[in-house]
Amino acid sequence: MSKNKNNDWKKRDGVVFSTREDFNFDFGGNPEAETIPAKQQNLKVMLDKKSRGGKQVTLIEGFIGKEDDLKELGKLLKSKCGVGGSAKDGEILIQGDHRDKVLQILLQEGYKAKKSGG
Repeated sequence: MSKNKNNDWKKRDGVVFSTREDFNFDFGGNPEAETIPAKQQNLKVMLDKKSRGGKQVTLIEGFIGKEDDLKELGKLLKSKCGVGGSAKDGEILIQGDHRDKVLQILLQEGYKAKKSGG
């Protein structure tokens, strides 16, 4: 059974039923925004330990672009820091306190980034 991306019921929250045979649900918005160049990205690197059982993570937020590009950047940061993490919804989580190292890597890659909070 193949999963049709345009038939994801979770994205149609609030639509009950249509009797029109030619009805096609409009998901609205951009399917996916283009990734802006690294030098125009304005990333924030911070330490976060909320809702994580007391464990610290380095949080990188402010990424504008495609989910695939976000995951690629997350993969680079995780491998350079030698730890796990995740990348989704415009945020990258790196396990542990790696703010200085992450900031240095982002700057080397041409991103505009700064430490904030924590």
